[in-house]
Amino acid sequence: MTCAKYMNGTALKILAMATMLCDHIWGIGLSDHIWLHIVGRLAFPIFAFLIAEGYAHTKNFKAYCLRLLCFALVAEIPFNLMMGSPLYPFHQNVMFTFLLALLLLRGLDKFLEKYSSPMVQIIFAALFTALGYALGIVTFVDYFGCGILTVFLFYFTREKRWGWLLQLAGMWYINWVLLGGYSFVLHWMGHEILVPLQAFALLALLPIWLYNAQRGPGGKAFQYFTYAFYPGHILILVLLARWMGS
Repeated sequence: MTCAKYMNGTALKILAMATMLCDHIWGIGLSDHIWLHIVGRLAFPIFAFLIAEGYAHTKNFKAYCLRLLCFALVAEIPFNLMMGSPLYPFHQNVMFTFLLALLLLRGLDKFLEKYSSPMVQIIFAALFTALGYALGIVTFVDYFGCGILTVFLFYFTREKRWGWLLQLAGMWYINWVLLGGYSFVLHWMGHEILVPLQAFALLALLPIWLYNAQRGPGGKAFQYFTYAFYPGHILILVLLARWMGS
């Protein structure tokens, strides 16, 4: 798909952080404002896209994973508090989702380097995709297996001629079919269509398709800010919610 591309990496990160903030504000204290949750559906796909791009371009995979692991550990207690308990083993924060996806992609690439047959490569890609989905479920990471699938989707389709169409189909299947969840009725041309709230995640494809493959301004300082923003804003929201409820 050919179009003018104006979004650099910094702009995408800012958009992802802003929409994530909206979603967490909705989840912690403003549940009556459903529009915040709708806007928040854009955050995860944008972050997943950026993780796939980051993996494709990183010059130090181990350092990349170590950063994710460190901030995942830092974020776990604020995330657990947001879930309602300091210790909550049944749902891990999203940085663990991305870390698991990265490790699986690296494992897949190691296998693909050994085999040049397209058929064998397709088989390995399918096996690792199924493994990622299963591990996402049993490890209770955020978005579960669908989170891993979303990162894989963006990695497998990057720089492909018809990648945008595959992304649209994949995002529809992941968010409309697999995740589904709470739905509302849309009236259109005399018909009633049941639309899952999670389907609004497909709107994230619009800024993603405008990505111009440029990192954008900010440098290392902004990079670490984006990592720290995740546990930081969750902790602030949890403390505010408790203060307002006291």
